Amino acid sequence: MSAETRTAVRPAVRRALLIYDGHCNFCRFWIGRWRSRTGRRIGYRRAQQVATRFPEIPRVEFDRAVQLIEPGGAVTSGADAVFRVFDLAGKSPLFLRAARAVPGFVAAARIGYKFIARHRTTFSFFTRLLWGRAFRAPTFFIARWIFLRALGAIYLIAFVSLLLQIRGLIGAHGILPAQLWLNAVREQLSAERFKLAPTIFWLDASDTFLQGACIAGALLACAVIANFFPSACLLLLWALYLSLSVVGNVFLGYQWDALLLETGLLAVFLAPLSARPDWRANPLSTRIARWLLLWLVFRLMFQSGLVKWLAPPSENGEQTWRNLTALNYHYETQPLPIWTSWYLQQSPLWWKKFSVVAMFAIEFAAPFTLLAPARVRRAGCAAMIGLQVLIASSGNYTFFNWLTIALCVLALDDDCFSAHWRRLARVPVPAHGRDWPLALLAPVAAANLLVTTMQLTSTLRTRTSWPHLCMKVYELTAPLRSFNSYGLFAVMTTSRPEIIVEGSNDGETWLPYEFKWKPGDVTRRPGVVAPHQPRLDWQMWFAALGDVRQNPWFLRFLQRLLEGSPEVLDLMEKNPFPAAPPRYLRALLYDYKFTRRGDDPKAWWKREERGVYCPAISLGRASADGKEDAD
Repeated sequence: MSAETRTAVRPAVRRALLIYDGHCNFCRFWIGRWRSRTGRRIGYRRAQQVATRFPEIPRVEFDRAVQLIEPGGAVTSGADAVFRVFDLAGKSPLFLRAARAVPGFVAAARIGYKFIARHRTTFSFFTRLLWGRAFRAPTFFIARWIFLRALGAIYLIAFVSLLLQIRGLIGAHGILPAQLWLNAVREQLSAERFKLAPTIFWLDASDTFLQGACIAGALLACAVIANFFPSACLLLLWALYLSLSVVGNVFLGYQWDALLLETGLLAVFLAPLSARPDWRANPLSTRIARWLLLWLVFRLMFQSGLVKWLAPPSENGEQTWRNLTALNYHYETQPLPIWTSWYLQQSPLWWKKFSVVAMFAIEFAAPFTLLAPARVRRAGCAAMIGLQVLIASSGNYTFFNWLTIALCVLALDDDCFSAHWRRLARVPVPAHGRDWPLALLAPVAAANLLVTTMQLTSTLRTRTSWPHLCMKVYELTAPLRSFNSYGLFAVMTTSRPEIIVEGSNDGETWLPYEFKWKPGDVTRRPGVVAPHQPRLDWQMWFAALGDVRQNPWFLRFLQRLLEGSPEVLDLMEKNPFPAAPPRYLRALLYDYKFTRRGDDPKAWWKREERGVYCPAISLGRASADGKEDAD
């Protein structure tokens, strides 16, 4: 890259000096930002102060463009001066790398600089509009401080939520015992099991060990919130949650579990290694980890919009998302509605269509603002956070919305926060703490970018022939469940089938079991349970979309009810057989719909029987249809 220079000037300067028009708002803004990037290696002075020291440079040149004077006396101006400033400062921003690598880039930059210089008033207006009045480059110390504590709180919720139900789900007397699953994997995979099923529960899968892992996770999460060895604690939290996800089977296979694992792994490198770190430190490893987390935000939002737009027709043949009719069904067909869902279902059709348009606008456009100037980035971040708040206020989506909001916070610079937050993030300890070496972060970052790019191209339905090495990386990282693809509700369900489990001692009189949160009794008001996730209730929603043959865990669930397992019964709201388990169990399928204004004021739902989901079964006896039961 060649630069246009003039004859040397006298007197020479001790360090490179950039001279600019101090009357120009546009110049002052960008000089302020460059000063924060180049530090003390470059000096900056207003032409009105020092122009007379350099009579070799005509006064009109100071008004026309910035002038860079180097210690040897060489003078560079305009776009060439900008390139030279960052070159001398040892910085390599994207435009400087492009200037060196792209033919014609420098010539285009010179033309662009002259055009901007002639219209500085107009560009000054747009600069203030997009970036605000702040001269310095943005910093994200407070966002990092908030994010890591929010992540600790979300981990705490996740582990406590699991602790309350883990024995009934995967305990020794639960629906899908972890030990039985591990035994089956050991028989099939032998030594390969440690690579394909990475979990600490190979050591012990007893109820005590499962509960102990949840308690340990809760304690480690509290340590992260308290800022005690945050990076080490986050690494242990990720390993514990991965271990539980592996043995959790269908009960820990949700997208927010995958999102928490990916977020948790990347957050390990965002947090310093020090016991009580200084959050004002900003090493390269921290910046890389932050950008990887923002890449996660981009994929999470953009892919969520993409899968909806490219979704196949729903079960009734309707392209609900493209036709803007998805919200005609969503509020009453989502897994666990809340009471506000009933009111939203009654809203006008035009409002529901407008909401779908707004959702697409946010999910497709807002992710791109993560690279935009400050005010645009803040607006995009606010839109994504607002969307998550609206979703959380209309349904029970566990900790998913709050984790997404925490990720979005990473896009907010320090100027967005009040003085109160600034004081909280100012920890009085030495600024030189230990940070993750790039040698450890680099392979994680490379694997993340490769695998997630492969997934994104797949979502875009582009045919790409990836090299064998790429496929091998994909295969090796899959068991870690930490490089994922996202997209909720790709296909909108247009009806709400519900499974009602009933028991009987005589085969004639049947009494229903009541679940804690999923619809059952039509007069029971839909409740708010998030951020806790009742995983059995959630899984019942998925089971109702298929049949009993597609959900073998459901027969294990019925078996535990017939055995009277206290751990499984603790997952239920109402046991109609408190004295002893019933002799028979069956499952019926109903179609549920929200009531409408003018219907029975005591009822939230109305239902219609659709048929038998699972015929009557009993322990050690022939089922009602003449076949042996599932046990």
